[in-house]
Amino acid sequence: MKTIFVVDDNNVNLLAANDALSKYYRVFTLPCAANLFELLDNVRPDLILLDILMPEMDGFETLQKLKLNGRFADIPVIFLTSRNDAGTESQGFEMGAVDFISKPFSKPVLLNRIKAHLDVENVIRERSNSLRKLKNGLVTVLANLVERRDMMTGSHIERTTKYIRLIMEKMFEKNVYIEEISEWHIETVVSSVRLHDVGKIVISDLLLNKEGPLTSEEYEIMKKHAIEGEHIIDEIIIESGDGFFLKHAKLFAGHHHERWDGKGYPRGLKGSDIPLQGRIMAIVDVYDALVSDRPYKKAFTHEKAVEIIKEGNGTHFDPALVEVFLECESEIKKVMSDGK
Repeated sequence: MKTIFVVDDNNVNLLAANDALSKYYRVFTLPCAANLFELLDNVRPDLILLDILMPEMDGFETLQKLKLNGRFADIPVIFLTSRNDAGTESQGFEMGAVDFISKPFSKPVLLNRIKAHLDVENVIRERSNSLRKLKNGLVTVLANLVERRDMMTGSHIERTTKYIRLIMEKMFEKNVYIEEISEWHIETVVSSVRLHDVGKIVISDLLLNKEGPLTSEEYEIMKKHAIEGEHIIDEIIIESGDGFFLKHAKLFAGHHHERWDGKGYPRGLKGSDIPLQGRIMAIVDVYDALVSDRPYKKAFTHEKAVEIIKEGNGTHFDPALVEVFLECESEIKKVMSDGK
């Protein structure tokens, strides 16, 4: 059964909507936007019916907040309103509302409009999910091919993918770089992390699996995997025509070895000139390397790795992201322990 939230500060409207819809849908009636966001932490609706004129936070402000959060941005919103002027409708559609229903509403009109939108959304969602599964499957196969060649890194790709998800969820929660990440689709971003080391596919097996530290000449060759990763993903984008799905992958691949102080590679970018994807990946990539066995060292403990991340605050790593990492380090430790 589909779930619908009805948000309106008028109890009469809430009762009328519940009476009209409860036979066909699971309905939650909410008197204010604050209650809506509290419930969204535990229940994801298929559709939100949202009053425009409400105290404290009106419908436009509520819709804007929904659209700024990557977890809720794709939930369709229909405005309930007694205002029928063109300006109100224009503003609502520009902000992302899918329709308007005038109050007082009749039961047949309400049911028909909702059914029409849910039917369309269902078709779009099914097709999008099928396409997303196909893309994720191809990305996973390619990433696994790379990791099987680099026998020294274990399940590095799987663990770093899970670390990124934890960090991004905490970034949404703490509103860290929220203006930028609000436009990201979290599942797309997390999936694209798997390609951050795809450039290693052009690096010699002898170099990837060398037992012992690399010479300076070998290290220079290994560093090329960042640029090579960009080139590989560019080729896929050109062939597939899908820059949206892979734009994050390209940034993860090309910039995860840059440093906040400008002493990283391949371009020596500094501070916020480094794409946010690269700054996030830098932390989880280094953390996973620290807590993993390598030919040149034994694995550090989680606690030691965290101390090293702290020491790199403001030099190797973005200070705001170090704070986010520390906020979820216990969850990261669990992923690390489970993945060994």
